[in-house]
Formats: sequence, C-alpha cells, structure tokens
Amino acid sequence: MTDADLARHLATAAGRLLAELQKDGPADPRALGRAGDLASNEYLMAELRRQRPDDAILSEEEAPDLARLSARRVWLIDPLDGTREYSERRKDWAVHVALSINGAIADGAVAQPGLGQCVCTAHPPALPAEASPLRFLVSRTRPAPMAETLAAALGGVLVPMGSAGAKTLALLRGEADVYLHQGEMNEWDSGAPAAVAQAAGLSVSRLDGSALRFNQPRPLTPDILICHPQRRDQLLALVAAHS
Repeated sequence: MTDADLARHLATAAGRLLAELQKDGPADPRALGRAGDLASNEYLMAELRRQRPDDAILSEEEAPDLARLSARRVWLIDPLDGTREYSERRKDWAVHVALSINGAIADGAVAQPGLGQCVCTAHPPALPAEASPLRFLVSRTRPAPMAETLAAALGGVLVPMGSAGAKTLALLRGEADVYLHQGEMNEWDSGAPAAVAQAAGLSVSRLDGSALRFNQPRPLTPDILICHPQRRDQLLALVAAHS
C-alpha cells in the first residue's frame, strides 16, 4: 500500500470509529471529546506502528519524543481535529494523517466523516473555480484579523468554520476560496490540510510567502494561507501592506 493510500485508509477508518462514538458516546461534551481523541489516537498509533514500523510519528495525543528529529520520515497525525465541534455533535471536524519527508510534506489525507468525505494526495478532486465575492474561511472562535482586513479590502465575506481539515475540504468542494489562519497552529493541524490542498493545485504558504516546514523541534506552523494560485500574489501583497 502506498503512503497516500495508507493515509486515506487510516483517516477513513478512524473517522468511521469517531462517527459511531459521536452518535452513541457520552452525553457530556467534554467526556465525548476526550473519548474521541483517545480512541482515534489509539487506533492510528497502533496501525502506523504495525504498517510503518521504521517511521517516526508526531501525534497531538502522544508525549513529545525528540528522537523524531533524526528521522527522515515522520507521520503527522491529528486523531480528532476540531474536538470542540465534535463534542458539540457538529459536522465540521476531521481526521488528519500526513507524512513529512526531510521536513517537507509528502503525502496525506483528510477525512470529514460528518460529510462522508475523505481526500488524499493520490486522488485529489478537480479544483473548483473561485466565486465572487471571495469567501474567506476563518476560525469559529478566533477569526484571523488579517483575514478580516483582506476580506474588507477585496469586498469578500467571512465564513466561520471549525477544524483546519474541514476548512480545507470546504475549499476543495468550492464552498470557499481562501483559508487564512493567523497565530500558531501545530504541525498535526497543518500537515494533512497542506498535503491535500497542494495535491489539488492550491497554493499553500505562510503569510510571508515562505514554504511550510515540518518535523521541527517546536512543531508549530506560525500561520498559513491556502488559496487559488492565481490569487496568491495579490493576497501576499495585501498581507505585506497591512502587516
């Protein structure tokens, strides 16, 4: 099984497990979210260790292990991206499984079980056209000030949504046009969304235009911009002008 197909298989299976738990699990939101995090992580860790025993793993739910810094291949997994949305029994949560090689994203998959969708780097969808006005995806709880600034400058609108993975799949479905996040996010948040977005032909970068790097000592992505490639230069210029 290729790395991309493995990522898709694991994200889909973990998503199915989470969907069943969301339906029949604890009524208390905090208990449901914690149960989902743990169950999905246990499954993903066990399967990756079985199927890719020589690779390192960076997971949100595991204790830090700096031995990964000497590894060439590192899996980045978020067993449940959007725990808040999951615990509220919403649909905008996701499972992230991605592989970085020598610090660059290589393959990955994002599953959004609430919509029955999983996208991987081996089978990206056709890229939808932009809409007018431009639709900027932002966090439900922490909308990026720069996204608000750019939307105002371009006559765009804001679309609040949970989960970085759910936002990225919304771009690939043509439900939005730009995803801009300001403020640190973890590599397990950004890895799989970056992988599938790039595979589909979207531009993925930091707000200064530089490439995302992975398997760092502090596994953080300071900010991220995902957009149509023809829109990239305009948006980066506006970011620079308003920084």
